[in-house]
Amino acid sequence: VCGGRRTYASQERVSGAARVEENATCLGCGCACDDIAVVITDGCITEARNACALGLRWFGDGSLPGAIVGGRSAAIEDTLREIAALLRTARAPLVYLAPDLTTEAQRAAIALADQLRAFVDSATSSTAFQGILAAQRRGRTNATMGEIRNRADVIVFWAVDPALSYPRFQSRCAPEPVGVHLPNGRADRTVIAVDVGRQRGPEDADLRIQMSAAEEAPFLASLRASLAGRTIGEAPLVARVTELATRLTRAKYAVVVADVESPPETPNARLDSLIALTGSLNATTRGSLCTLRAGGNRNGHDTALTWQTGFPMAVDFSRGAPRYRPEDAALPQLTRGAIDVALIVGSASALPPAVASALRGVRTVVIGPRASESTLDAGIRIDTGVAGIHESGMAFRTDDLPLPLRALLPTPRDTASLLSALGTAIAAIAAIAAQGGGA
Repeated sequence: VCGGRRTYASQERVSGAARVEENATCLGCGCACDDIAVVITDGCITEARNACALGLRWFGDGSLPGAIVGGRSAAIEDTLREIAALLRTARAPLVYLAPDLTTEAQRAAIALADQLRAFVDSATSSTAFQGILAAQRRGRTNATMGEIRNRADVIVFWAVDPALSYPRFQSRCAPEPVGVHLPNGRADRTVIAVDVGRQRGPEDADLRIQMSAAEEAPFLASLRASLAGRTIGEAPLVARVTELATRLTRAKYAVVVADVESPPETPNARLDSLIALTGSLNATTRGSLCTLRAGGNRNGHDTALTWQTGFPMAVDFSRGAPRYRPEDAALPQLTRGAIDVALIVGSASALPPAVASALRGVRTVVIGPRASESTLDAGIRIDTGVAGIHESGMAFRTDDLPLPLRALLPTPRDTASLLSALGTAIAAIAAIAAQGGGA
C-alpha cells in the first residue's frame, strides 16, 4: 500500500525488491521528457530521476484507488450497462476528453461520441483554441524540439518563462543543450526575452524588450512591417522594433517560443500575429514558432480528434457526421444548459475550472484516474489508470511528435478497454430497442 491506497502490484509487495524503469515518459507538462528513470519499490514509485518538480508531482507514488462509486451494483458489467442506459436516453450528450489519457483511450472516447451522436470536446477549446484557430486561418511554420535544439541560434521567449511551467524545456531543447550546428550550446545562441505586462521571459536573457499589454498588438504589427521593409508606428516604438527585427533577420534559424495555455492579458490575437511573424521570417532566413502546451497528452486530444473527424476540437455528431463548432464549444453549451448528460473521460481534477463549474446540475459520469476522489457532482465514478504510469499506449509532445508510453505499475482498469466495453453495452441496448424491446 502506498499512501493508504492500493497499488495493484502484489508481486513487488511480496518481494520487496526495487526495480528501475529507464526512459519512462513524463506527462507532467507538454515537453513529455522521455529520459526519466523511475524507481519502484514494494509497488510504489519511490524516485523519478531527472524529473522536474512538475514531473515529481505528476508521478507521485503511483498509487491509485480502484473504486466504483454511485452505481447500483459493485459489478463493473452492471455499472457499464447503467451508464449505457443513461447515455442512450440523453437528449444532448457530451463526451469530454480530460488529461492523462493515452491516444488509444482518446480514440475509444471519440468512437463513443460517434456512436451516441454526441458532442465531443476537450480542454483545448477552453485553453488553446485561439492558437489552433489562428493556425487554421494562416497555416503555421513549426519545428520539432530536436530541430530547435540542433539549429536555433536565436530564441525569442514571447511573454513566457519556461522555467515556471515547463522546467526542463531550456535544458533539453534550448538554449542550453549542445546542438549539431551549435557545438558550444548556450554560447552559440542569443536569447531574447519579450516581457508583456506581467508575463515575463527568462531572467538570464541576452536582450530584454518590455512593453505593456496594450502595446503588444501595435508592437507586433510594427515588427511584421519592419521585416517586410516598411515602417509603422512612432519613433520610440520603431526603435525597439528595429532592434528585435535586426536580431531576427541576422539569425541563421530564429525560433519564437510562446505559451498557448496562458492567453495575453488583453485579447489581441497574439498567436495569429506570431504565426504571421514567423512565416514572414522565412523570406530572409529560417524561422519557426514553438507553442508550449500543458501536460496529460493534451496535444493527443487534438491529434486524435483531427485523425478521426477532421477537426481538432468541438465536434458535433448529432447529425450522424462530424461537424465543426468551435464558436459553440462545450463550455458555452454547458453554461446555457444545452447538455443534459456528460461523460468525462480522464482526470477530472484537471478540468478547466469554468468547465467544472458549468457541469453543476448536469447528470455526469466520470471514468478516469482518481475519479472516485473527484469533487465533481457525478452520479457514477469509475477509477482507471494514468497514461504512462499504469497504462501503455501513445502520447503526443508539445511539438506533435508521438512518443510511446508503457505501464510502470498495474492498473485497476484499462481506460481504453473499459470504454470499448461501454460501447458494446450501448450497442446491445440499441439492438434491443431496434427489436421493439424498448430504449
